[in-house]
Amino acid sequence: MGDQLERLGSEAVGLESAVKDDLCMDIDPPFRESVATAEDWRKALNKVVPAVVVLRTTACRAFDTEAAGASYATGFVIDKSRGIILTNRHVVKPGPVVAEAMFVNREEIPVYPIYRDPVHDFGFFRYDPGAIQFHNYEEIPLAPEVACVGLEIRVVGNDSGEKVSILAGTLARLDREAPHYKKDGYNDFNTFYMQAASGTKGGSSGSPVIDWQGRAVALNAGSKSSSASAFFLPLERVVRALEFLQKGRDSSVNKWETVSIPRGTLQVTFIHKGFDETRRLGLQSETEQMVRQASPLSETGMLVVDSVVPGGPAHKCLEPGDVLIRMNGEVLTQFLKMETLLDDSVHQKVELQIERGGASLTVNLMVQDLHSITPDYFLEISGAVIHPLSYQQARNFRFNCGLVYVTEPGYMLFRAGVPRHAIIKKFAGEEISNLEELISVLSKLSRGARVPLEYISYTDRHRRKSVLVTVDRHEWYAPPQIYTRDDSSGLWSAKPAFQPDSILLSSPLKDLGGLDLHSTEDTCMGHMHHDSHQELTNGNGATSMETSYEHVSDEAHSRDEVDVEVKKRRVEEDLSADGNVVADYTLPGTRETKPDDPNTMENSVTRDYQGATAAAANASFAERVIEPTLVMFEVYVPPSCMLDGVHSQHFFGTGVVIYHSQKMGLVAVDKNTVAISASDVMLSFAAFPIEIPGEVVFLHPVHNYALISYDPSALGAVGASAVRAAELLPEPALRRGDSVHLVGLSRSLQATSRKSTVTNPCAALNIGSADCPRYRATNMEVIELDTDFGSTFSGVLTDERGRVQAIWGSFSTQLKFGCNTSEDHQFVRGLPIYAISQVLDKIISGANGPPLLINGIKRPMPLVRILEVELYPTLLSKARSFGLSDEWVQALVKKDPIRRQVLRVKGCLAGSKAENLLEQGDMVLAINKEPVTCFRDIEYACQALDKYDDNEGRLSLTIFRQGREIDLLVGTDIRDGSGTTHAVNWCGCIVQDPHPAVRALGFLPEEGHGVYVARWCHGSPVHRYGLYALQWIVEVNGKPTPNLDAFVDVTKELEHGEFVRVRTVHLTGKPRVMTLKQDLHYWPTWELRFDPDAAIWRRTTIKALDGSSI
Repeated sequence: MGDQLERLGSEAVGLESAVKDDLCMDIDPPFRESVATAEDWRKALNKVVPAVVVLRTTACRAFDTEAAGASYATGFVIDKSRGIILTNRHVVKPGPVVAEAMFVNREEIPVYPIYRDPVHDFGFFRYDPGAIQFHNYEEIPLAPEVACVGLEIRVVGNDSGEKVSILAGTLARLDREAPHYKKDGYNDFNTFYMQAASGTKGGSSGSPVIDWQGRAVALNAGSKSSSASAFFLPLERVVRALEFLQKGRDSSVNKWETVSIPRGTLQVTFIHKGFDETRRLGLQSETEQMVRQASPLSETGMLVVDSVVPGGPAHKCLEPGDVLIRMNGEVLTQFLKMETLLDDSVHQKVELQIERGGASLTVNLMVQDLHSITPDYFLEISGAVIHPLSYQQARNFRFNCGLVYVTEPGYMLFRAGVPRHAIIKKFAGEEISNLEELISVLSKLSRGARVPLEYISYTDRHRRKSVLVTVDRHEWYAPPQIYTRDDSSGLWSAKPAFQPDSILLSSPLKDLGGLDLHSTEDTCMGHMHHDSHQELTNGNGATSMETSYEHVSDEAHSRDEVDVEVKKRRVEEDLSADGNVVADYTLPGTRETKPDDPNTMENSVTRDYQGATAAAANASFAERVIEPTLVMFEVYVPPSCMLDGVHSQHFFGTGVVIYHSQKMGLVAVDKNTVAISASDVMLSFAAFPIEIPGEVVFLHPVHNYALISYDPSALGAVGASAVRAAELLPEPALRRGDSVHLVGLSRSLQATSRKSTVTNPCAALNIGSADCPRYRATNMEVIELDTDFGSTFSGVLTDERGRVQAIWGSFSTQLKFGCNTSEDHQFVRGLPIYAISQVLDKIISGANGPPLLINGIKRPMPLVRILEVELYPTLLSKARSFGLSDEWVQALVKKDPIRRQVLRVKGCLAGSKAENLLEQGDMVLAINKEPVTCFRDIEYACQALDKYDDNEGRLSLTIFRQGREIDLLVGTDIRDGSGTTHAVNWCGCIVQDPHPAVRALGFLPEEGHGVYVARWCHGSPVHRYGLYALQWIVEVNGKPTPNLDAFVDVTKELEHGEFVRVRTVHLTGKPRVMTLKQDLHYWPTWELRFDPDAAIWRRTTIKALDGSSI
């Protein structure tokens, strides 16, 4: 599908094209009057329909022109004894595909691709004829010679998802130009198409176009939505390819062997232009007369060069506008004759006689093997699919065939800003001209290495873009593999891209070069989410392929897809008058570097850096103090482990250094920047120009902050001395009317500050659950200011001396419009620093929690005791209306005359110790007979249990329920700050234990809870069979799966190709039983688990096709 200009260029050429169309209709042979009766058509359809199958195809990987995904289409049996089904190329797919064919009696059999034409839109599946047990059918004969204008036809297929649909039509043209679908996808060329007024739609791709005798005269391929026109592929080249396959099958005994079907090319696209147009191109009159005499009376034009692929046999020999006169001495005006000559002359020279601007020229060109420029292998690394540039895309993009082409950027390349359709030109300082050179360079890199990459794209072909690629340090993905097509089996076999002793597979973190390059363009990516049918159709009458793609019907499923949005925080350039944009890197009290310091170069950089920024002398004292403590975050979440409902892959934000020593540095930041522990974090320091990785060490289970560690030695001696920790001021708490300084960083790492006033120091948050449950701040009081920098600016709140009183952090929420529409939003509020300082003190002094390796030293991390109940404040005036006594109202006012509120229960987290004790609407009056009025009171009570626990971790609560005071002992829960540390990928869905945001909904399945489906991948078995996210898997083949360990035990016993019965429960509580077919070849079962002893995420294969399992 082209853009508007391309659509106009190809479909609305103007008066000249209209005249040509009229001439075509007049000159085509007169149609024979149909003598077929309704009974004839009934007999023909009774014979044809049993041989038509519904094809369910799953493209397991993005490859060449096709995206990963599941779709349905049509095919029909053309050789019953050998088991051959004909359909379209865009159904067979150029890459890995898993497919099943279903006959009209609902018998389903697996089918395997045996051929897809490199250019024309046809391909073949094979099946085992002996597998059909209950169905009687006959093959459909191919009769391309029968097609003529006026022929009455029927299109029999799976139209719009229907089981069988029969559409009537009449062939109107036999010489329509090949339809143009997409400017960066598959397009047919160098052939005529037939056209009929038969409005086929999605799912009818590959349908037979039959006459009244039940013969296939064409193959349905595409349509134009604006005019209800359908386009059919002629069958002459199909018949030729079928004959080769039949001969190859007859020569083999037990199994299919790879059959070579000769296909030749000059890498030239020709178009058929009428004689009126060729004359304007300079065709001589005597040449036209000669061509007309040598051609049939119905001929109306000649073949003209439309485009030549660079680097091909015809490059610099043929030019657009050249009119083809003869090939090997034979007058040529038709595509079929030209292709026959080329296919019969592979690796031989052909002589072309052309006319260029009225001058006659003769060129001799070597015919190239078309299959040699059609890729049959690809590299998969970090989710990326990279392979040689195909002839199809080289023609679209005007690049040489064989260049290193990025079909799917995956994670590592997306993180660097490399888009789809990029051509890699240079990597790690070495020029890259083919895939083998890229693999050679990759094999020398270590995990965590950062190296430059240069690429070009077809949208900006004349300029190289430089980015910095970071090799995955964690084992987010399987080791790099090479997949190679095997036409004898119909599968793509995988093997390691590197030797087992390769550096990339074994070495620890290593930084090569430390280069700091940034992409010149921002890119955003959705993890393999394409609505391909929508891409191929539009309301302006553009042509479309007729494959019908799977759509997620449930709105929640669609929203659960990996977000294509990238959350980026920027500071507006024109700040208000009272805002100061300053950057002063001169540290108060920091000694100057002496000239005789041995680190001369590093010191020189620091002096230049600080000198350039010290000119901004209008910074406040608080800003100058706090600036060396500020850090800019850039966070990426791998698509392979988007856990806990995280809503984006890319986050920005500002944090503050709260601890800095020789052995460890800690930075605090909001959880809307670092949402989950399975992340790659990069830190850029305001105090020194360097970017280093950070590691998530603590995610508070309630409060909106995370702690990130970094290695101070990575800063260098001067950088480590320039960076310092902020002074935290947890007490006294901020009050209404207090003046504070809001300080943060712009994207250019310049400090930005303003003086503001606290308007509400204890505003209670009330954030509703998102459609896809994710972390939301609950049981929190935040700070509100009179003025700030907008909803995307984060930083810190300090006093006049630069002491941090609060984190100015970002919160995520979801605004809902109507029943089915919602939109992600964010806002900023202040988080009092006391919550952070308490955890920091425990880390420094030595907590009693599980140990975690931080910069080579194991440190015990703190545990947090919490009451897993969601509360909200209610004004005492409202509480009185519910029957709360005057004595309690007075006691609560006396305790807190400012808030004048009581806490009520909104709900308990499912599975918590308080779940069956507290009820919605309960008012929490007191703990240990002491009145409570705010969330902090409950926090302190939970902390006191760790010191003086006389009730086995239970709180003595006084609650008010339905007019009565009740005393209860309510259990508390202990949580760590690790977040989710274990996930399993089974059949393409990411499965984890229910995270707190799911449990906060107050519901877990009765069947022993179950494991939660967090995400799913396009082109996977769960996509094919509809096991989407936002549900629990509670049983597999009748065996309960209450947790991940039980789930692993069950799934590792399942075999490849086995149909599995799965019982699920949706978030809405709706149960469902479904079946899916396990595919261990393309989708092995694996788990991802965080190893605290090595501080690394490790990937382990649970079950693969080779029988390996844990």
